[in-house]
Amino acid sequence: MRCSTLLHALCSILLWVPSLEQSCHPLSGLLELPALVKEGDINLGGLFSLHDSVLEPNLSFASKQMPTSCTGFSFRTFRWMQTMIFAIEEINSQGHLLPNITLGYRIYDSCSTTFHALRAAMALVNGHGSGIAGPYCSAAVPVIIGDGGSSLSMVVARLLGILQLPQVSYFSSCECLSHKEQFPTFLRTMPSDLFQVEALTLLVRHFGWTWVGTVAGDDDYGRQGVHIFSQEVEKYGACVAFLEIIPKSHYMEQMSIIVERIRLSGVRVVLLFALEQDVVALFQAVLRQNLTGIQWLASEAWVTASVLAGPQYHLILQGTVGFAIRRADIPGLGPFLTRLRPATTPSNPYITEFWEKTFGCTFDGVTHSPESWTRCTGLEQLTNVRNIYTDVTQLRISYNVYKAVYAVAHAVRAMFQCNAGRGPFPQGACPDTSRIQPWEVNDPTLTCTLRIEFTTAFEEKMRFDKNGDPVATYDLINWQMSDSGTVRFVTVGRFDGTLPPNRKLKISDQDIIWNGNQTQVPQSACSRSCPPGTRKAIKPRLPVCCFDCVVCAVGEVSNQTDAVECEKCLAEFWSNEQRDACVPKQVEYLSFHDAMGTTLLAVALLGACCTMAVAAVFVCYRNTPIVRANNSELSFLILSALGLCFVCAVLFIGRPTPWSCMLRHTAFSIAFVLCISCILGKTVVVLMAFRATLPGSTVMRWFGPWQQRASIFLCTLVQVLICGVWLGMAPPLPQRLLPRETPHILLLCNVGSAVAFSLVLGYIGLLAAVCFLLAFLARKLPDNFNEAKFITFSMLIFCTVWVAFVPAYISSPGKYSTATEIFAILASSFGLLVCLFFPKCYIILLKPEKNNRKHMMLNLSNILNTTTPSCSAALAFGDSFTLIYLTDAFLQSNFR
Repeated sequence: MRCSTLLHALCSILLWVPSLEQSCHPLSGLLELPALVKEGDINLGGLFSLHDSVLEPNLSFASKQMPTSCTGFSFRTFRWMQTMIFAIEEINSQGHLLPNITLGYRIYDSCSTTFHALRAAMALVNGHGSGIAGPYCSAAVPVIIGDGGSSLSMVVARLLGILQLPQVSYFSSCECLSHKEQFPTFLRTMPSDLFQVEALTLLVRHFGWTWVGTVAGDDDYGRQGVHIFSQEVEKYGACVAFLEIIPKSHYMEQMSIIVERIRLSGVRVVLLFALEQDVVALFQAVLRQNLTGIQWLASEAWVTASVLAGPQYHLILQGTVGFAIRRADIPGLGPFLTRLRPATTPSNPYITEFWEKTFGCTFDGVTHSPESWTRCTGLEQLTNVRNIYTDVTQLRISYNVYKAVYAVAHAVRAMFQCNAGRGPFPQGACPDTSRIQPWEVNDPTLTCTLRIEFTTAFEEKMRFDKNGDPVATYDLINWQMSDSGTVRFVTVGRFDGTLPPNRKLKISDQDIIWNGNQTQVPQSACSRSCPPGTRKAIKPRLPVCCFDCVVCAVGEVSNQTDAVECEKCLAEFWSNEQRDACVPKQVEYLSFHDAMGTTLLAVALLGACCTMAVAAVFVCYRNTPIVRANNSELSFLILSALGLCFVCAVLFIGRPTPWSCMLRHTAFSIAFVLCISCILGKTVVVLMAFRATLPGSTVMRWFGPWQQRASIFLCTLVQVLICGVWLGMAPPLPQRLLPRETPHILLLCNVGSAVAFSLVLGYIGLLAAVCFLLAFLARKLPDNFNEAKFITFSMLIFCTVWVAFVPAYISSPGKYSTATEIFAILASSFGLLVCLFFPKCYIILLKPEKNNRKHMMLNLSNILNTTTPSCSAALAFGDSFTLIYLTDAFLQSNFR
């Protein structure tokens, strides 16, 4: 094992001294340490920090070393020491545990400093105040009980581990002391801080505190405790807001800085992991700066400290909670403590200072209590004193001392009960009870050692595990005010380290009184909890407990408090307005109930009505010159096709079904082709009638009524074939689209085959383009005979609408793509209806004087005088679309 510099020097001395002499003797010139000694068959060593600090002498190499003076007498520790004496005397007096064997003790004061603790340990090893034990010298004690502080025990344990001398501490709780590689002979009746920190972590988690401050003493106990605590609380998402260290000097300026940092942090819950003397210094600074409203969490070291239960601390410490080790009422201890007298214990080197501090008096004019110079008689009654020493209501550390003594006694009993031939040594040999060796008491391979398991008089099973730690059980203590104005340490819960994790901590929440005499649990968080429907967004350069609450994006939900991430809803679901639940998406399509669907339906019905109205006008005036001259057969066919176009628009509205999807695309494409084929036929006849320049030309005979009907049929048949192939191979069918970025399920008709859909639209566009081109070429014909001008305008509108339709259709989402297609159908249909038929209806209904034979004959005569001979050829066709045949009478006379 590696030794520190100091211990390395001691190791060297251990090897060097015996080589000089084979006997043990004190080294000259070393100071004897005061000790409380009572000899017995077996003597137990004891280390107690009866003083809190040391006044170092003025060291000079020119004078003899003076004894070190310890100050700050501790009544609490003095009671612990007396408890050890009480336990030893109880064992001796009862006799049933160790019959015919008496226990003695050698007790030293470690003065709360590592130097003194090490000197006292060496004195216990050697049996006197100086000198070093060699291998030929037996240790004065087989076991040492102590010390109190973890830092002190660590120094002592490193030395005793080299010497294989067991040590049983009653108050050292640092987790580091459980490492057997470093401290092989260390045991304790005080649970490890690992269990205390686990209990504190469960407490913080139980009350939902996520922003906790920590203050630690400048020693292994405090630093190790808050270090483990920080690691544990961070595992479940809580954060440590700050870590402040209480300096051992307790300078006022440094303490004020710590208090101010606590105030500025905004933390409501602070864990104070320190020894009692450090805690007192901190709370004095808290009182000076009037820091209130803090819920203090107490470590075991001060959770039941009576010195802090005074009235001056009530305002800041009322409601304090913390874990304390198990309490016990030890029968007979109270009377034993109060029977103490200077006259009955003259060998006790600490009785004088204790007596003077207790009663504020002095012996022989030399006082340890400068506030009083009353002469002590030694007859004062401790039964009349109420202080920490006489208070036996919170026997926790005292109970640990009591258990430590009994653990050693049971180990010694096991050794003395060993039967020859059945012992733990080779050939069944038993230990030599006349000369008990320390390693025999501590050897974990032997059954008759400190590892033995026993039950105390208070029905508590006591045993040490492989690390030398006892079973961890704690009481949750709450500082409450009694009716008399004093502090009561009320047990409001319990921690049992032997139980499963979910059952280790039990708390009676309703019994706790919090700081400020409140029954409501204080809240301590860097940021308020994020409600369902939001997630936590960590703030840059701040701990994870400091965050903003961000509302979940659309389509995402969080159904728990403080969610780290929002979860996306399934494809068929969407987030509700609160973003805390997924609800089924609404099916969206262009329905008759939508405002858009209703509007388009009204427009389609209006178009159909207008078409029917025009057809009715043409039927009523079918014998008038303007109707007859416009080839009533083709006019009615165009009107029928336009009516179908308007009706087809209605098929696009409503819930898509397989039949509606197939009909809507094929019906409107065939209807448009029929309409444009008829217009194309009219355009060709008009153009050819005015372009036949040779007299007697027979070209126009190829554009008669039957030829026109055949061309219309053939053009429409091509579209019918395309649609037939389309329906046979890949027909348009309903399709459910589930876009994650919208709250709707889009119910649409897909086109099935994109190629077929393109061919359908392309064929319509081809016919429209040809018709537009031919009408454009005939645009300059004489006005009265120029229907081509209206056809040009109609085709221009038609082509413009459908050219604009393609990008609009592709970019429109959901039902708006369907609305775009309906709009294109209606717009192009209205364009054809208005351009082709409204001018004629205008003449028929509003200008009837122009719709008669006389007017037509007059216009015709003027036209014939100004036109080319080709006009005569054009007159041969009474069913052409040209305005040449405006009157039936003129046509009949011309053909005769």
